[in-house]
Amino acid sequence: MARPARNPLIPARDGVSPSCVALPVGPWAPVLDFLAERLPNVSPSDWAQRMAQGLVLDEQGHAIPGDHPYRHGQRLYYYRNRPQEPDLPVQARVVFEDAHLLVADKPHFMPVTPSGPYVQQSLLVQLKRLSGCEDLSPIHRIDRETAGLVLLSKRPRDRNAYQALFRDKTIHKVYQAVAAYRPDMPWPLVHTSRMAEDSQHFFKMREVPGKPNSETRIRLLHREGHEALYQLEPVTGKRHQLRVHMNALGLPIEGDQFYPQVLRGPDEAEDFKHPLQLLAQAVAFTDPLTGEQRCFESRLQLSISLSIRAPSRLD
Repeated sequence: MARPARNPLIPARDGVSPSCVALPVGPWAPVLDFLAERLPNVSPSDWAQRMAQGLVLDEQGHAIPGDHPYRHGQRLYYYRNRPQEPDLPVQARVVFEDAHLLVADKPHFMPVTPSGPYVQQSLLVQLKRLSGCEDLSPIHRIDRETAGLVLLSKRPRDRNAYQALFRDKTIHKVYQAVAAYRPDMPWPLVHTSRMAEDSQHFFKMREVPGKPNSETRIRLLHREGHEALYQLEPVTGKRHQLRVHMNALGLPIEGDQFYPQVLRGPDEAEDFKHPLQLLAQAVAFTDPLTGEQRCFESRLQLSISLSIRAPSRLD
């Protein structure tokens, strides 16, 4: 389903674009009752406070008070707000920017878009503030725990052309990971499997019997004692694919809190001193708008690092 067009009367605030909700037919009298019931992640008192602060708006950009009468079919806009966000130790940096595209280096622990306790600390909000571009939108995602390159489009009309690179698998992605060294493995290798959501933990994936729906090319780059640096090239893009595949080989990625065992739930406090040793290190593709060959490398490093040039062409 296509996302609704941005309402020019409802601008972003501090890099945060407004969320939109359409009011269905229902029994609510004031709008506040609807928001408290249908969006319960925010308490009724917090909704009342947001409305008093002018953070809930109608389609004309007018602030709506808590006793505003409910009218089905109306669209409301509101801004996500987390008054006590955790402070992340590293901020994002821009690797490349032109009129169509922005490429950023995302540090570990930072979500690409606002989620959980992170709003102002999310990559998208930070980059909207830095670039002043309200239409900035991620073309793809990487896990919050993973560091490295993220591509964002700057204009809505360009977004589909860049997303097609991922749908059609015409973008070359290279990751690096640190895990234990196994001398018995026949490097390089290709790992394929069928992946599905873990029935016991909604935030995990697992391998199951059946026709493979995921594929990763893996090779050994460098060994340091009992650990090694690996290059991972995902052919498909399943959630947690690289983490699941490395774990299936008996090589869970260093710092992984979910595989093979859950050491910390997704909402529990994190140890910023021990990040997941997984990095989206390089991407290469033909720009669908300009026809130029694009090659970008992350400047972030893992606990074992090795200078690898970004792939100069698509294989």
